[in-house]
Amino acid sequence: MFHIALYEPEIAPNTGNIIRLCANNGAKLHLIEPLGFDLEEKKLRRAGLDYADLTNITRHKNFEAFLEAMQGKRIMACTTKGSRPHSELEFAADDVLLFGPETRGLPMDIIESIPASQRLRIPMAASNRSLNLSNSVAIISYEAWRQLDYAGAE
Repeated sequence: MFHIALYEPEIAPNTGNIIRLCANNGAKLHLIEPLGFDLEEKKLRRAGLDYADLTNITRHKNFEAFLEAMQGKRIMACTTKGSRPHSELEFAADDVLLFGPETRGLPMDIIESIPASQRLRIPMAASNRSLNLSNSVAIISYEAWRQLDYAGAE
């Protein structure tokens, strides 16, 4: 199954929602430190409900440790600065969907380190800036899962 990676997430309820999402679509969740909250935070537990123990979550001390763990996998930068709509890419089972923190997105040096063809964006009205992180993860991850014929679903 594919991977979802959150680079320095800042808002506990968003991460809780993504934990629940991953429990339901089978994606492996990666949290890249530093985190903007404690994993035991009440808001995180409330949003994730009882799904936290059903999801494969890996913490990485920093971006370099994350890259080392993901060697050989194709990483997609999911960003408003992406060069192609997320629905144009043909996803593979071991792809990594990388998302930035809520208030600042992925840093430009990370975006530029990823091939332009792997920088994805969600189309939206020209007058808008961005979507909520957990909504963005849901949109792109479900497109990837759809393309993989909902592998693992009942």
